[in-house]
Amino acid sequence: MSPVSTQLTGTVLVITIDHPPVNALSHAVRAGIVRALEAAPANTSAAVLQCAGRTFFSGADISEFGKPPQAPTLSEAIEALENAPFPVVAAIHGQALGGGLEIALGCDFRVMDAKARVGLPEVTLGLIPGAGGTQRLPRIAGMALALEMASQGKPISAAKALETGIADAIAESDLVASALAFAKSKSRNDKRSTGARPNPETDASAVDYWRAHAAKRQRGQKAPLAAIDAVEASATLDIASGLKRERELFLERMSDTQSAAMRHLFFAERKSAKLPGPRTDPLPLERAAVIGSGTMGVGIAASLLSAGLSVKLLDMSDQALQAGYNRIKTIFQNDVTKGRLSEAGCSEILGRLAATTQYSDLSDSDIVIEAVFEDIEIKHKVFAQLANVVGEQTVLATNTSYLDVDAIAERVANPERVLGLHFFSPAHIMRLLEVVRGKKTSAMVLASAMQLGKRMRKVAAVSGVCHGFIGNRMLSCYGREAGLMLLEGASPRQIDKALTDFGMPMGPFTMGDMAGLDIGYMNRQKLDPESFEQRAFLVHDRLVEMDRKGQKTGSGFYRYEKGDRTPLDDEAFDDVLRAVRSEQGISLREFDDSDIVDRCMLGLINEGAKILDEGIAWRGSDIDVVYANGYGFPRYRGGPMFYADTIGLDAVLAGIRANAERFGDRWWTPSNLLLRLAESGERLSAYETQSGALS
Repeated sequence: MSPVSTQLTGTVLVITIDHPPVNALSHAVRAGIVRALEAAPANTSAAVLQCAGRTFFSGADISEFGKPPQAPTLSEAIEALENAPFPVVAAIHGQALGGGLEIALGCDFRVMDAKARVGLPEVTLGLIPGAGGTQRLPRIAGMALALEMASQGKPISAAKALETGIADAIAESDLVASALAFAKSKSRNDKRSTGARPNPETDASAVDYWRAHAAKRQRGQKAPLAAIDAVEASATLDIASGLKRERELFLERMSDTQSAAMRHLFFAERKSAKLPGPRTDPLPLERAAVIGSGTMGVGIAASLLSAGLSVKLLDMSDQALQAGYNRIKTIFQNDVTKGRLSEAGCSEILGRLAATTQYSDLSDSDIVIEAVFEDIEIKHKVFAQLANVVGEQTVLATNTSYLDVDAIAERVANPERVLGLHFFSPAHIMRLLEVVRGKKTSAMVLASAMQLGKRMRKVAAVSGVCHGFIGNRMLSCYGREAGLMLLEGASPRQIDKALTDFGMPMGPFTMGDMAGLDIGYMNRQKLDPESFEQRAFLVHDRLVEMDRKGQKTGSGFYRYEKGDRTPLDDEAFDDVLRAVRSEQGISLREFDDSDIVDRCMLGLINEGAKILDEGIAWRGSDIDVVYANGYGFPRYRGGPMFYADTIGLDAVLAGIRANAERFGDRWWTPSNLLLRLAESGERLSAYETQSGALS
């Protein structure tokens, strides 16, 4: 059955697309639109193009990317709309994104629901619009807006669309009725083909601005600059030549590894939310409690409130509790100030927040998330008190970066309800949520946590229990190699620059100074000295013992002026580094940037493969999701596992073996999985383990 149907209302042809869930512009949809136009009755005066369901066209069918094109292509369907012998009105509700906006721009008029949004998000997949978006949009709305929308990928509201000429009318109530009335007011002569419009005026200042913006904010990404090139071309090329130039640039991006990497993450983020095995219905979680009103507790509480839950915030001190409550209030008041939330909405959210110092007040909670100090004995005490007041089925979650979730669960009645929820700071902003499944965590509880992550608009990925879970366990290898190279002759600035040039948002030493060097120091004090490479952190430890803890003390690996976070070189640090090197009797050598990047990336990749082989992660793509969303790994490189596939597993294995020869095999023993996949030719990012199945 075709997803496209038609109905004649008077002399207006209503073309309806019903292709759930999001009306993607698949071949069947495109062909149906073309057939509907070709079969239109001779007396048709106008047409309305509308979509059933919750949204207008969400975009092109991404599953068709990389496959041989099937006629009619999206461009051909849009040409059919432009060349129809009668005007076509697009009735837009929900979102018209990418190809969805492009097909609307091919219509003569656009009527939008007041809450609808339109955008060209292709750059988030490493692409540019490929069906006329960079040519039709500037001819309709001007070059400045087209440059912004095509290079940034952010949608705009119906109100702005009306203001800029993208929309011709806003329907305040019934969209279809409004679009039909609009169409009835037009005659067959009221065609407004985009191709017949004049070229937009060149806006050199806007071009320069968005180029500079892309170079700074989208550093390393090729697609934003290609989108700017395409839009700029609309000022000098006729529509046919402009469409040809756009297509050339689109195909260049489509064939590039950056787009492959970003499309990999697009699918990986959707897959990470899916649990293996039979579907398990989640528990209804509506009443939450957060223990601890520090920075992390405040962020978690704000995330839960934004997701629509009622939240009780608990702390032992009235003063700390009031400070936490005020910080939560400030978060939402700032949203009001920035226009993201109404005053009424802010009041409604804060009305679902209560503060208490009494555990007994948490008795009706569906889920409790503790966010207290990272000390297992303190957490044991918290869970013991919870056991006395909450129901036996209440989900109990620990927000921990490193601690053993199984050790916490073993002291709790009904340990199947215990799991880890590793939020990243600031918790109300950072997208990643590592959901840590214990040995006894039930499938229902795990499904409930994943559903909660979705409600909080987090990208959730499941990890098994090990020290540091997926992200921090791998990060320790990255940091180890950076620390060893520091001893061997590289400077903090050289290492930081090599890794930021690679695409990381911050180098390991700048990051350490920002986070506070004492955090890692305290964590290492609790570890078995044989479990990590102590030499790699000798300089770190010496700095902390000198009260050089990073930005908060004004010095660490770098020096900082008061009120300024700019890292400055520091002779006092150089003295510390020379002293440690001398004590260790290390022969210094020179590094180039590729040495630095290779050492750190190979450490990440090898540890990630071990994590996957052990069943700590279920999928290679889950590891990429963790690193892209929690650790700033450049999206255009796809995550550590995808990056390994990009450079080739044979090359990865050769690099690891070379490091084992030079530095010993204590840290450079190749993962067994890496050995197997290199031999079989399989991809690390596509690997899915069969271990760790849900109970």
